[in-house]
Parts: sequence; C-alpha cells; structure tokens
Amino acid sequence: MGSFWDEDPQLGEVIVPADRLQARVAELGAAITADYQGRPPLLVGVLKGAFVFLSDLARAIDLPVDFDLMAVASYGARTTTSGVVRIVKDLDSDLAGRHVLVVEDIVDSGLTLSYLRRYLLARSPASLEICSLLVKEGCQVPRSELRYVGFTIPSVFVVGYGLDVAERYRNLPEIRAFVGQAPGD
Repeated sequence: MGSFWDEDPQLGEVIVPADRLQARVAELGAAITADYQGRPPLLVGVLKGAFVFLSDLARAIDLPVDFDLMAVASYGARTTTSGVVRIVKDLDSDLAGRHVLVVEDIVDSGLTLSYLRRYLLARSPASLEICSLLVKEGCQVPRSELRYVGFTIPSVFVVGYGLDVAERYRNLPEIRAFVGQAPGD
C-alpha cells in the first residue's frame, strides 16, 4: 500500500528509506555515546532542516545532553544556494569550555558549514565536532571536518526527514529526490 507521497509528481526516487534512516541514527547515537563519555555534549541543531534528525539523534544518545538551536539561511525557497550565509536565529548558550556537537541536516557545497565552524570556534568551545545526516557527493568540505556522517548521497536536491523546498515535504519519513520546480527557481 502506497502513501499520498507516491502520487506527488514533484517527488523522485527514494534516496534513503525510512528504515535505513532510523537504523543509521541509532548507530550514530551509539558512536556519540561512546565518544562523549564523561563530557556530555551541547547539541546545536541547525534549523529548520535538522530538527527531525536532532530529535531522533538525541533520543539515541545514552548520555545527558543539552540543546540549543540556531537558524542559518543560504537557500530561501530555491533549490540552489544564494551563496550568502546569514544567521537568522543565534544561540542562547555560552559555548566557552563546552563540548559542542553541531547537528546538520545536509552538507552540500560546504559554504554554510565553513561559516558555522568559524563563527562557533570564535566562542571558545572546549571542542567542536560536526554530525551531518547527509553529505552530497562532490562536497568541498574535507571529510576530516565531519566527525559523524549518516549517508553520502548523489548530488541531487533532496527533501524529507526535515529537509524541504519552500517549507514543503519536511514530514516525509524518508529522503527523496525533488524533481519539481521550486517557487524561487
């Protein structure tokens, strides 16, 4: 039995099925639990795209964790980056001396991540690591800068599991290719 998503002509192939997402999130949570023993992390979720992943990941980490959220923008309603990163909502927490784990939905060009790293390192955390659910093939960010990666995916625009186009498709239970036309394109 299909879902109403299967009838949407703007959605292409399933890139990462829901069951694989949940299994990988559990694996990432176990790895983070092992790596952060004795130094509970501050999870910094990058809104809005990472909110579903952040929620599931936090429950898969068997340690006390703190949370903070920030919002950055570089896409708007388009399927291509504007090339300009701006902070829409900053953190409330003081990062000085904290073990910070940035939780990202996707690393595409690396522009946003590069900006975030510089921005957050200037606040003197004890450590700063990145956990990204998705990394696109051809990403310019050195893999050594990404401590935890869920999946490497083809260089296509994707939606679901928190990722959107013009605020749509965030509640898809899987990651799918978006083959339609975004309003801003």
